[in-house]
Amino acid sequence: MKTNYNLIMEDIIDNLNDKPKLLLHACCGVCSSAVLERLIPYFDITVLYYNPNIYPIEEYQKRLEVLKELISKANLPVKLLEVGYNIKEFYEVVKGLEKEKEGGKRCNVCYKLRLEQTALLAQKNKFDYFCTTLSVSPYKKADVLNEIGKSLENKYNVKYLYSDFKKKEGYKRSNELAKKYNLYRQHYCGCEFSLKDMMVK
Repeated sequence: MKTNYNLIMEDIIDNLNDKPKLLLHACCGVCSSAVLERLIPYFDITVLYYNPNIYPIEEYQKRLEVLKELISKANLPVKLLEVGYNIKEFYEVVKGLEKEKEGGKRCNVCYKLRLEQTALLAQKNKFDYFCTTLSVSPYKKADVLNEIGKSLENKYNVKYLYSDFKKKEGYKRSNELAKKYNLYRQHYCGCEFSLKDMMVK
């Protein structure tokens, strides 16, 4: 039976006694919108923008600005942490996987890179939980993301917020909020391989 990570998250939320500190990895403003709307009532959130996979640097900066734009326009009570752009980190971990299909092994390695940095920063800065917005996308596999999160929870001794944000029409809601706040919506996942794949199609 397939695990319902949304139900696991709801159970975690139902058993919270206060508003724990959550470090939420964000890939972009559009994906963050519905996720933040859902989590803000329950967590003290810092949004982490760590995406060394994004190509080119102009796209990286654009998505960062859109994330800031969302926070400002929606007047969201969250903090933003951006740790800088180093695309070499991405190329190092995906070496040998350059010809993998989009959505395959290369993407899984990329998820782990970003989630591990989130877990590490959560540990260093004494967050109670860490999580990512990535599962809001219908193109991202919630089971893979949550298995990675589980392994990192054990490694860094920080609770992982299990989730599948595409549930309960999360992806639809993110698109609605993008229109509401007139946010730029990218047309590829982020790395140069996904850009090339999109151009071929």
